[in-house]
Order: sequence, then structure tokens, then C-alpha cells
Amino acid sequence: LAGYKRQLEVVYPYIGGVTLNKLRPLILEEMCAELRKRKNRRGEPLCEATVHKYLETVSAVLEDAKRNDILLYNPAHRVRGVRMEKKVQRVPAEFEMRKLMQCILQEPLLYRVFYLTAITTGMRRGELCALRWNDLHGGGAVTVQHSRSSVLGQGIVESSTKNHRTRTVVIPELVHDYMGELFLEQVRAGRVIQPNDYIFSTAEGPVHPDSFTRRLRRLYRKNDFPPEYHLHTLRHTNASMLIAQGVDVRTVAGLLGHAQPSTTLDIYSHAFDKNKRLAGQKLSEAMGL
Repeated sequence: LAGYKRQLEVVYPYIGGVTLNKLRPLILEEMCAELRKRKNRRGEPLCEATVHKYLETVSAVLEDAKRNDILLYNPAHRVRGVRMEKKVQRVPAEFEMRKLMQCILQEPLLYRVFYLTAITTGMRRGELCALRWNDLHGGGAVTVQHSRSSVLGQGIVESSTKNHRTRTVVIPELVHDYMGELFLEQVRAGRVIQPNDYIFSTAEGPVHPDSFTRRLRRLYRKNDFPPEYHLHTLRHTNASMLIAQGVDVRTVAGLLGHAQPSTTLDIYSHAFDKNKRLAGQKLSEAMGL
């Protein structure tokens, strides 16, 4: 929400003085042209992906106006010249995955458990940071119901999950054992652990979400992983591995916390394409072709 507000503040000078019923695609195209002249933090012109995000935010507002019969159509849907190729999320190859796991296993226990939980459950950073000890249940089940995020100008904000739904994921036995070890480490440090305490915390309190991002980036650089890898790569890796193992899209969507299976298909269509080819090969073999 804070991000949407910041984006709208940027576009207001271009379209804020235009009444809704006079807002035309051409005006939005001119807005996009002006946005392309803006500079990013590195002093470079905004890339097309960023311009597209601004237009998407405006489009969401206009779509709501259309739904409430304030507009007959959404002019943002008719804007020309802002077309984004779907970005395929790069995930570690098998040999990189083995190398990454070895690197993670050498991390201090707190970070080790965080990254292992991320890669084995596909949980978002904020969801991991919001985990409490009473979210753990028998059989390795974990209830995901909150998210802690760093919001510019507001500090750390805790809310429900991205789709506002609670879900259950299961962590492997090894990760479950590491969590038990983390609990004992916190007790040995003299802390009195309450059921509602955050799992990923120190004596000073919950660890800042950005700490996990920065540390993983340093790990990537130190071990020569591709520069485009980030913390969310662990989530993409989890999803891609589930799909590669033939897990159906509805189950993958439920585990990732996507509101609709169509979202999973949209993001990971390339991974499902591999399964389609495999299915075609199996069908040919079954038919003797």
C-alpha cells in the first residue's frame, strides 16, 4: 500500500488535474513518455518495467472507477507502447543447488534455519520473519498467518499474509531438527522463550527483514553465484522443484499462498511447459509411437 501511494504521488503531476471522464489513453501515453525521462537511484532513465508498474497502479484505480460505473472503460487498457515481455525467473541449476545448500549449511544457525525454511517451504521473507514458536505443530506442520515487512517511513509493519489467508506448509525433518536446535540455543543464551515469541530473533528482538536479504546477497557474491539471484530466488526454486516433481498446480498454488492457481501458472508457465513436453513423450511411448 505504501508503494502504491508513492507511485501515485509521482504520477499526480501528470494526470492529477484531469477529471476521470476526460482521461484518455493518449494522456496516459504522454504520462509514460514523461516517466521514461525520470532518473532512478543510479541516475539512469527508468526502465520499461518500472514505467509499466506505474501504469499498472493507475490502471488499478481506473478499474475500480469502471467497476463503480464512474467510467465506461479503463483507458489504461488501451495504452500503446508499454508492452512487457514476461520475465522468466532464473533458478539454480542442479549443480548450483548443491553448492548453494553447502553454503547455507555453513551459515550461523539463525540464518541457516531461515534460508533452509525459505527454500523448503517457498515462504515469503515477511512470512518467515513473522513466524512464532506457536506456529509450529506436530509432524513438521507450520501455520503461515502473518507477515512482517519493512515499510519506508513506517518502520516494521506486521499484517496478514499477502492474500489475507492462513495456510499450512510442512518442513522437512532436518529443518525441524534445526529449529529445535535454534530453540535450545536461544534458551542457553539465557532467554525465557514464550510461545508467542518470534522464531527468528535475538536477545535484542526480532531480526530486521533486510538483514536476511543483505546476508544472502553477500553469500551469493562470495561464492560466485549469478548477480540476479536474491532472497526471493529461494521461493522460485521451491516452486520450480515442486513443478518438476509433477505436483499439480492447485497444490503448488496452495503451498505458495497464491490466491488463484492462475497466478502460479502465470509466473511459472515455463516450468509447466517442461512437464507438458514430458507428458507428450510419455504419451508417445505409451502409444508405441
